Amino acid sequence: MKMKLNFLILLAGIIVFTASCKSKSAADQNLAPNVHKVVAEEVIQTSNYTYMRVSEAEKENWIAISRREVEKGKSYYYEPGIEMTNFVSKELKRTFPSILFVDKFSDQPITAAKITLADSLKGKQAAVPKEGVKVEPAKGGITIAELFTNKASYGGKTVKVKGEVVKYSADIMNSNWVHIQDGTNAAGSFDLTITTKDVTKVGDVVTFEGTVSLKKDFGAGYFYEVIVENAKLIAQ
Repeated sequence: MKMKLNFLILLAGIIVFTASCKSKSAADQNLAPNVHKVVAEEVIQTSNYTYMRVSEAEKENWIAISRREVEKGKSYYYEPGIEMTNFVSKELKRTFPSILFVDKFSDQPITAAKITLADSLKGKQAAVPKEGVKVEPAKGGITIAELFTNKASYGGKTVKVKGEVVKYSADIMNSNWVHIQDGTNAAGSFDLTITTKDVTKVGDVVTFEGTVSLKKDFGAGYFYEVIVENAKLIAQ
């Protein structure tokens, strides 16, 4: 009788384990294309970023995301972003031979149903107009709407643009990446990306002067119809 009871307990355990494995397998089988499932082996926090050494199928690599809480030993999912080689973190005083800067990162499976067209356009991160923004153009400058409306005539030229910082990402590809809005809108184009060596923060009203580049492709899906590069912060 005791042997039979032990057998039934063992059988029940096997059934539960098998069902659990099937459930997890089904979730992972529905992952969106190019999504990776990894385990966080090492986590390093800085003021702006979370750096992780992750493992996948006996391979390891480093990824970086905007700062958030990440548990060592836990599984996560991500879509690859921009790869940087010999990237130097000034805050950590460390050089990473190779590291991926990732935007799409989750502790839940990233399925095809969760990815929208806006998400797939990685260079245009589903920007949302910020309510209440109304910034007058700088003296001698142009509005964001004017830039997008007449982008062909501004390509390769230096422009001055004023707006409110709605997103700021530091030290990516040796530049700080700034998104500004001024309240103007040209057929859905209202968010301007700027690369600069200067430092600012979300909420600041700033004026930048830089060179307009059109159809700029940084690889890994980071494509911009219009971007202002190597800009100087001339007012804050």
